[in-house]
Amino acid sequence: MTIAMNQASAKQPIDSVPTLAATILISIVGVEVFIVQPGFVQGLAQYRGLNEVEAGFIASLEMWGIAASTFVLSIFSSRLNWRYCAYLAVVLMVVANGLSSLPAWQSHFGILRSIAGLGSGVLISLGFIIMGLSAKPDRNFAVMIFWILVYAAIVFYLLPQIYQSMGFDASLVLFAGFSLIPLLVIQFLPAHAPRVATDDVQPNGNAACIAAVATLFIYFLAQGVVWAYLFLIGTAGGVAEQSVAEGLSLAQFTGIAGALFAAVAATRFGRGLPLFIGIGLSIVSLALVLKGEFIAATYIVAVCVFNLAWNMTHPYLLATLAALDSSGRLVGIGVSAQMLGLAIGPALAALVLADADSYFNVLLLAMGLFAAAGVVLVAALKPEDARSAL
Repeated sequence: MTIAMNQASAKQPIDSVPTLAATILISIVGVEVFIVQPGFVQGLAQYRGLNEVEAGFIASLEMWGIAASTFVLSIFSSRLNWRYCAYLAVVLMVVANGLSSLPAWQSHFGILRSIAGLGSGVLISLGFIIMGLSAKPDRNFAVMIFWILVYAAIVFYLLPQIYQSMGFDASLVLFAGFSLIPLLVIQFLPAHAPRVATDDVQPNGNAACIAAVATLFIYFLAQGVVWAYLFLIGTAGGVAEQSVAEGLSLAQFTGIAGALFAAVAATRFGRGLPLFIGIGLSIVSLALVLKGEFIAATYIVAVCVFNLAWNMTHPYLLATLAALDSSGRLVGIGVSAQMLGLAIGPALAALVLADADSYFNVLLLAMGLFAAAGVVLVAALKPEDARSAL
């Protein structure tokens, strides 16, 4: 009977409620640090004694770890046992976050953050691949992002209080503890990728596939440029630390609204129109704080619009990949490109910031990259989706 149960569990249907719920949970844990990266970088700069450039490079190192593991999963996911990968990811995240909090390991902090990123990337990649294989990827990606944002809203609000009352290292201990949660649900994940036909990529889709992956890379390169510094952009503009934290926490709820729109609307308006609106709103939101000095209300509006745009756009970008390749492999490649963009972004911003005394050039660079993503996106969309945007 045990053998029979294990075989049944190994064939866990992707669209079952336990599998989708487990996928959402491991995805939340996978992004536990990245999704609150502005607060994490602010903690490094203010409570760990690093300067803004050093903090940006630390954020980049963690994202490089995520990018590396998502790249490996994008190539080998069909040959690996997904549950074993998830267990390994938990070990890496718990150990790396735990050791990062110990004074004796501070000289290896950057390496440990990269190792934590490796574990995070495995969970993120598995989450996106599984959702991409589900019957309704637009809706399921949006629901997953909805719960990620609920987590982010809570943590953004709490981080300054944790730093002030318990110190920066306490946050790392909490992240290590949170990393254990997937152990409760890994059994509900599919053990292996489902078998699919080899001709599942849509006809004449090669150019569209390349354009879709390139769009994801450029879009998240823009995100990476500005996301790591979003907290510090607020404080540099004259907004109080707690007001920035509350603004970023509130922004998660507008992000939830964006994800809910994608979940409810799905393909009702096609994919082109929501994508171009989302990219346009991203540019507008950064323009609001481009001046460098602003009141708290301006900052809050900017980050709220930024998060709404990001989380409305993201499910549609992922669903565009899923529509081009039903094997799930293209989603894995796209997630790898996404994480590569997020890894390069903070380092690129740090280089730009090193030669300036404000965030003007960082914001301008991100706005230009968002515009470039919109241009490349045209080639990734199906003709009917492109026409829906006109």
